[in-house]
Amino acid sequence: MIKIGVFGAWRGNSYIDLFSRDDDFEITAICDKNTEKLSECREKFPGAYLCGDFDEFLSEGIKRGMNAVFLANYFNRHAPYAIKAMESGLNVVSECTAAVTLKECAELVDCVEKTGRKYILAENYPFSAENLKMEKIISQGTLGSLLYAEGEYNHSGSVDELMSLTPGKYHWRAWLPRTYYLTHSLGPIMYMTKSMPKYVSARAAHSDLLYQIKELRHNYDGAGILFCEMDNGMIARFTGCTAMASDYSRYRVAGDRASVEWGGYIESGKVRRYFFGHTCPEGESKDTLLTADFSEFGEEGEKAKQAGHGGGDYRIVKEIKDCFDGGIKPFFDVYAAAAMSATAILGWRSCLNHGENFRIPDFRVKEERDSVRGDCLNPFPDENGGGITLPCALPVEE
Repeated sequence: MIKIGVFGAWRGNSYIDLFSRDDDFEITAICDKNTEKLSECREKFPGAYLCGDFDEFLSEGIKRGMNAVFLANYFNRHAPYAIKAMESGLNVVSECTAAVTLKECAELVDCVEKTGRKYILAENYPFSAENLKMEKIISQGTLGSLLYAEGEYNHSGSVDELMSLTPGKYHWRAWLPRTYYLTHSLGPIMYMTKSMPKYVSARAAHSDLLYQIKELRHNYDGAGILFCEMDNGMIARFTGCTAMASDYSRYRVAGDRASVEWGGYIESGKVRRYFFGHTCPEGESKDTLLTADFSEFGEEGEKAKQAGHGGGDYRIVKEIKDCFDGGIKPFFDVYAAAAMSATAILGWRSCLNHGENFRIPDFRVKEERDSVRGDCLNPFPDENGGGITLPCALPVEE
């Protein structure tokens, strides 16, 4: 039995619902500083310990047998809480980007290795029906040698929508550089191709539209585009969370024999597989739209259809069970999580330096962790507005 505590009842809401419907989980405690959210949880989960303080959440949860924590707190505060939970003897799931400084990346990996606790990054976009279909095609060797990949995740919104998601002057969304939220674009590429980023170069583009609300949202760039060399020799282009005038996600992987892609102009629920004329196998069509849905996964697929993020949330719950109870190593372990975070961090540094190329540390190697252990550059303010050591947007000449 996984006796789980959830830190963050708003972002964690969909997972709280999934945990409550799964007999392998018991929701032991919920922590959130928002008293209204806690009141809602009190009605649904009368047996769970509810509080607004993380230390109290840990101590009281552990007394009640809590053995795992799901972190759904603010984007820029996952690593410190993950470390505190693991040092308390708990396994950890981080709902979004693991760390926002290279120092945090190193410390997070150190903690996993020191404590022996299990850690999962809950990156759910690789587990949509379309991305799973692409992964299956790639894993069969259909594409030949992998050459190039693209991942695009867009999230634009009106001023009112943006501000409703930014409750407070120092809320992380008001300071988020465009490269930092890259898990939904890079994650599927990594999972499909079973690769890790090695080098990153990036550029950001200024948005006049967002600049109009710069006093409220200081991250007024409209797009961040990153370019990586991966450890399998492939190159990849992907976005951070951009504000471009399109809200679809799109993924493509190309090899020397064929390519697969979905999103954009391609019909929903379909994956396009394309062979070159001279590489097309006998009896196959050169250009084919393949159906991508969960029906081929049987009962598991039916359950996935009921979950959020295109079924990805269900797969995350399954990954938690497989890892914490079954001992199966997740793809998005602490090393993959640290590599993704470092790509975001160094990608933004590249934007500030006109596309300079940066090597991403291999966090599996202690000497490489040691090389960045003192790197605390950070674009996010603390609750009092201090602590910023890096701009969150490109400089603008008035």
